[in-house]
Amino acid sequence: MHRGHLVIYLERGGRTLLSWSDDPGVLGLVAEALAGCVRVGTVGALTVQRINGHKALGSAHPVVNALTAAGFHTTPNGLRLRR
Repeated sequence: MHRGHLVIYLERGGRTLLSWSDDPGVLGLVAEALAGCVRVGTVGALTVQRINGHKALGSAHPVVNALTAAGFHTTPNGLRLRR
């Protein structure tokens, strides 16, 4: 959430991400917060495989850039971040 608005939602297991924003600035803040949760152990390692119903790999959605900037890296299965 950002300023009371839902920006992204990770479905159970963290494989599917739903986004309600295309704003790179907002997505960057939310992606950094998500990465912070992984780094401190609040959330386990994540591999995002789908974004808004489409494969994360090759997606042009701005959330891909935000996740990458926050430390997620590309794997054969999707965008991954470990602790």
